[in-house]
Amino acid sequence: MQTEYQLTFPQKVEQAIAASQKYLLSIQYPDGYWWAELQANVTITSEVLLLHKIWGTDRSLPLEKIEYYLRSQQQDRGGWELFYGDGGELSTSVEAYMALRLLNVPANDPALVKAKKFILQRGGISKTRIFTKFHLALIGCYDWEGIPSIPPWLMLLPEDGIFSIYDLSSWARGSTVPLIIVFDQKPVFVVDPIVNLDELYTEGIDSVKYELPRNDDWTDIFVELDNVFKLAENLRLVPLRQEGLKVAEKWILERQEATGDWGGIIPAMLNSLLALRCLNYDVADPIVERGFAAFDNFAIEKEDSFYMQSCISPVWDTAWCLRALVESGIQPNHPALVRGGKWLLDKQILDYGDWQVKNKTATPGGWAFEFDNRFYPDLDDSAVVVMALNDVVLPNEDVKQKAIARCLNWMTSMQCKSGGWAAFDLNNDKDWLNLLPYSDLKATIDPDTADVTARILEMIGQCHLPMKYSRVKSAISYLLDEQEVDGSWFGRWGVNYIYGTSGVVSGLALMAPEICEDNINRGAKWLVSCQNEDGGWGETCFSYNDPNLKGQGDSTASQTAWALIGILAAVEATGFAATEALKRGVEYLVTTQQDDGSWNEEYFTGTGFPGHFYLKYYMYQQYFPLLALGRYEKFFKGTG
Repeated sequence: MQTEYQLTFPQKVEQAIAASQKYLLSIQYPDGYWWAELQANVTITSEVLLLHKIWGTDRSLPLEKIEYYLRSQQQDRGGWELFYGDGGELSTSVEAYMALRLLNVPANDPALVKAKKFILQRGGISKTRIFTKFHLALIGCYDWEGIPSIPPWLMLLPEDGIFSIYDLSSWARGSTVPLIIVFDQKPVFVVDPIVNLDELYTEGIDSVKYELPRNDDWTDIFVELDNVFKLAENLRLVPLRQEGLKVAEKWILERQEATGDWGGIIPAMLNSLLALRCLNYDVADPIVERGFAAFDNFAIEKEDSFYMQSCISPVWDTAWCLRALVESGIQPNHPALVRGGKWLLDKQILDYGDWQVKNKTATPGGWAFEFDNRFYPDLDDSAVVVMALNDVVLPNEDVKQKAIARCLNWMTSMQCKSGGWAAFDLNNDKDWLNLLPYSDLKATIDPDTADVTARILEMIGQCHLPMKYSRVKSAISYLLDEQEVDGSWFGRWGVNYIYGTSGVVSGLALMAPEICEDNINRGAKWLVSCQNEDGGWGETCFSYNDPNLKGQGDSTASQTAWALIGILAAVEATGFAATEALKRGVEYLVTTQQDDGSWNEEYFTGTGFPGHFYLKYYMYQQYFPLLALGRYEKFFKGTG
C-alpha cells in the first residue's frame, strides 16, 4: 500500500475527498439531516441568563457551568470578544460582566477587576450599544430615559403608509414588536441577587447623562422626535396606547411556533417572553412554558460548560452537505442522500408568512434556516435547498419537481424592484430606518444583496429552471452595478468580500459567461490577488469596518473553499488562467485536513449584522472544502 509521501497530487486530493465524505456521512442524524453548532458571542448566553433571573426560573439552569463558560471566554486584556481574534469588545464585555454579577461573582473577583479596567478604558456603559443599555435598564443598572421610545400606536399604522412594522426586517420586526410592550412598561425587575454596575461608568454614576447619542447632523431630528414621544409618555397623552398594546400582544401570540420559539432566533424569543412578563403572564402559562422549553433546542451543554446559540441551522447545513457529497462523487441515490432529500422535502413551508404583506399575490413554497420557522422562509436557504434537491434522486421524483416548481414561483415573486433579491422580504429597503437611535446595529432593514441575488441566479443556471429573461437580465444588471472598482463584491451574509465575490462569480459564470466575461475575470483576479503565502485564503471580520482589510486575514478552510469555488467557476466559464493558484489552494486544504477527514478553524466566517454580530458555523469548515475539492477534481479530470 502506498504511503502518503508516495501519493501523487491527484491521489492526495482523491484521498482527502474520500476522508471528508466518510466524515460527513458519519455525522448525519438518523432522520436524515445534518446539524452542528452555530457559535456566537457571550451576549446570547448572558441575556438568556438575565431572562431567567427576571422570571425567577434560573434554578433550572446549570449556573456553575454558565459561570465556567463566561470565565473561559474572557480574554487576557480583560474583555470578551465579539468574534474570535478581535481582542475584546465593549458591549459584549459589559453584558458578560453583568451576567457574572448575576451569578453572585463579587465585583472584587480578579476576573471582574480586570474586566472593569477593560470596560472603563473604552468609555464604560455610556458608550455601549442601545440594546446593552436596554438589558441593564431591565434590572435598574441604566435609566430608561436613555432608551429610545417606541409608541404602541405604531402597531396600528397601515401597511402601505410611510411606515409600518413590515418596513422592518423580519429579524428586527420579530424583536421590536414585543419591545413595544416592554418599552411602554419600562420595567425595573427585582432579581436575585440585586446588583448595580455603578463601577462601570467612566464618568461616575452621579455624572451620567441618560440621553440618546447625537450625530450633529440632520439625523438628530430623530432624537428630537424621541423627546416628543417621551413627553407624551410623561403626560400620559400617548394616543391609542391600549389599542396598540393589544395588537402587539396578539401579534406575538400568533407567531409563536408549535415548538415554542419565535422566528427561530434568540432575540425574538427573549423579547417575546419579556413582553409576556410585562403583561403579567404566569410562569406556568402554556405559552410561557413552551417559550422556555424552546431554549433547550438552542443550548449547548458540555461536561463543564453551558451556553446558548443565537439560532440553529439544520436546513442550511443539510442542503450544503447534500450538494458537497453529490458534487464530490457520492451517487445521487445513495441511501444517506435520499434520507437527507426526503427530510428537506418535508421541511418546505406551505404557510403564508410575513412576506405576504408586501407580496399579496404569491403562494408559499420556500424553506427556512431552522427546524421550524413557518413565518420566515428565506431566499438564500430556498435556493440552496432547490440545488440540493436537484442533485439527488428521490423515490418520488414527481413530488420533488413539484416542490421545486412551487419554490421557484415564490422566489420569482420576491424579486425586488432593483432586480436583486433580499433574504426574507420584498422591497424592504427604507434606508432611513437605519438612522434611528434605536437602530445602532444598522440592521433594521433587509435590502437586496449581491450574495443572495447571485445564489438565485446560480440556482436558475445549475438546475436549468425557467425564469423570464427580463427578470434574469435585471438581476444581472443589479450584480454588475454592485461590483467594486477592484473587481470584488461585498458579502452580506458571509465574511466578507471573499464570500460575496465567490458567490457572484459563480452565479454569473452559469448565467452570463459571455456577456459578463470581463466582470467574472475581474472578480476571479481579485480572489487570486488575496491568496496567502500558505496557499489559503482568509478575511477578517474587521473588513466590515475597514475596507482596506478586504480579503486579508489568516487562512481558513471555509474561506479558502469559497475562493477556490469562485476561481474554478471563472476558469470553467471564461478560461480564466489560475492553475497555480488553484493547486496551491487545494494543497492548503489537503494538508490542513485532520486525520478523521474534518477541518478545524477558529475564526468566525458567518455574518449576522455587518460590524456588529458574527457567527461561526461549525459545518462551514466541513462541507465547503469538500465542495471545492470535488469541483476541482471533476474539472481537472474532465480536462485531462
